[in-house]
Amino acid sequence: MVLDSKIPEGPLAEKWSKHKFNLKLVNPANKRKYTVIVVGTGLAGASAAASLAELGYNVKAFCYQDSARRAHSIAAQGGINAAKNYRNDGDSVYRLFYDTVKGGDYRAREANVHRLAEVSVDIIDQCVAQGVPFAREYGGLLDNRSFGGAQVSRTFYARGQTGQQLLLGAYSALNRQIHEGKVKMYNRHEMLDLVVADGKAQGIVTRNLLTGEVETFAGHAVLLCTGGYGNVFYLSTNAMGCNTTAIWRSYKKGAFFGNPCFTQIHPTCIPVTGDHQSKLTLMSESLRNDGRVWVPKTREMAERLRKGEIKVSDIKEEDRDYFLERKYPSFGNLVPRDVASRNAKEAADDGRGVGASGKAVFLDFAESIQRLGRAAVEAKYGNLFDMYYQITDENPYEMPMRIYPAVHYTMGGLWVDYNLMTTIPGLYCLGEANFSDHGANRLGASALMQGLADGYFVIPYTVGDYLATIGPKPVDNSHPAFAQAKKDTQDRINKFLSMKGTKTVDEYHRDLGHIMWEYCGMARNEAGLAKAKQMIRELREDFWKNAIVLGENEEMNMSLEKAGRVADFLELAELMVDDARERKESCGGHFREESQTEEGEAKRDDENFAYVSAWEYKGDDAAAELHKEQLIFENVKLTQRSYK
Repeated sequence: MVLDSKIPEGPLAEKWSKHKFNLKLVNPANKRKYTVIVVGTGLAGASAAASLAELGYNVKAFCYQDSARRAHSIAAQGGINAAKNYRNDGDSVYRLFYDTVKGGDYRAREANVHRLAEVSVDIIDQCVAQGVPFAREYGGLLDNRSFGGAQVSRTFYARGQTGQQLLLGAYSALNRQIHEGKVKMYNRHEMLDLVVADGKAQGIVTRNLLTGEVETFAGHAVLLCTGGYGNVFYLSTNAMGCNTTAIWRSYKKGAFFGNPCFTQIHPTCIPVTGDHQSKLTLMSESLRNDGRVWVPKTREMAERLRKGEIKVSDIKEEDRDYFLERKYPSFGNLVPRDVASRNAKEAADDGRGVGASGKAVFLDFAESIQRLGRAAVEAKYGNLFDMYYQITDENPYEMPMRIYPAVHYTMGGLWVDYNLMTTIPGLYCLGEANFSDHGANRLGASALMQGLADGYFVIPYTVGDYLATIGPKPVDNSHPAFAQAKKDTQDRINKFLSMKGTKTVDEYHRDLGHIMWEYCGMARNEAGLAKAKQMIRELREDFWKNAIVLGENEEMNMSLEKAGRVADFLELAELMVDDARERKESCGGHFREESQTEEGEAKRDDENFAYVSAWEYKGDDAAAELHKEQLIFENVKLTQRSYK
């Protein structure tokens, strides 16, 4: 069997506990004989490195930032889900499991999602013990708020900076292990290749971003915790440095790539203002708790508003279309992200969008401010409102925010089994870098949950099973595979430095982003995807002929860094289009125009597409081979999602 997911037998609620008992263990005295490489130090990487070091393993941790504190995990604002049921409103582990499977449009493994829901309750306790300052209610208990895709309040939060506070907790645990000597931290090192020796992942190749030195590092196992690849779209809410290189180089060494076309579009992003922008800014989804989404009812009124002939305050209540509340009365403004995003796009495409470009809708807090008082709204969202004001010079206390969907998260990533191991023995993938828990659409506040679940509570068990199997024999970089991988990396660097064309790497990245957003973004069709495939190939050929890379290797060289990352994005983009063409259904955040209901809603095809697509690299000049992991649903009934 090409794809063995290693899902345990038995009842759903007992799979993880029984599996943990059946995993092989490493004797505490033997753990110091093993070295584990962790690439990336966001929530998944920092929590994994700290946990494994605490257990006694030797850890080498790598990040391309100047500090692990700068991982993109800090950008998560709204919260982290957990089935604590503190509000006594009907939440449970099973309900969190069900909401996550449903929210992902039934394209995730039941077993993985249930495990995620199970350990969610432990994550909160862990973080509180580390001093994470979660918001608290009057009685002193941790507070909760609701989030899109759920009808209960299960989201724990630290005002509008939850990701940052959670990362500081993991970072402090990581620093403790650095001080103890169990973690060796390598800042400003970027992984450029994976070393596979004797059929197992045994090391990585890195470039020191300050000196240009190319080095190899050996370990008994390699954990990739490098985040998502949303920057393939150029304009996204991701930090500028976020890239796909670590998982893409691993894909080209034999790790299958799962569901590459599954991209999450976030509905509450500050709209783009022009080609001068290189990234977009996200406003937390938590704002949809108290903000109401609307556009003018008529195109004529929207056009007058865009031209400045009338003001927002001139539009009467009866002339406003609160389209999410109108179409989805059960969930209203708290429908899942894909539903909110698609409806915002439809309103703008209908000519009723707001702002100078018409590519925006309103998120209005007037009713909440009137009902709760400005002080209460400010206590909840003050830093978010301030951020919006600093960027737009508009005061959201006095006029509605303008928001529009943008690329935010990728549900695709390296294919992993239940143990989080890829198809390369010894290579694990955690957090957003893998495909495993969110199906075709991630619910809000679930990214932080998965990253910490993988790092704190899953990988410490599962990596031990592998290490116990291979035994504690020493590993070093004397194997010929290390020298070959280092030479290949150096040759690739030299190739980039020899490129003396006329177009900058950023220009190619921007062009690629336009193609991906237009043809492989929120809405897709066969003709557009076929066109995108050809355009990407032509763009990639032109990149290698006409791009310019300045500077030398033996220095800090951002032009060289970008060239390597964009070259990988150009290859990944083609695989994303191939995957999107293969999946001839609408599901999650992926609206296939040929597959919709009479009401214009997304229409899944469970008979033909209830599977994980896992792509195997076959060479630069050959088409990737598609493998399918069929998804079996024994505990939930597959139904067309409805939030009405």
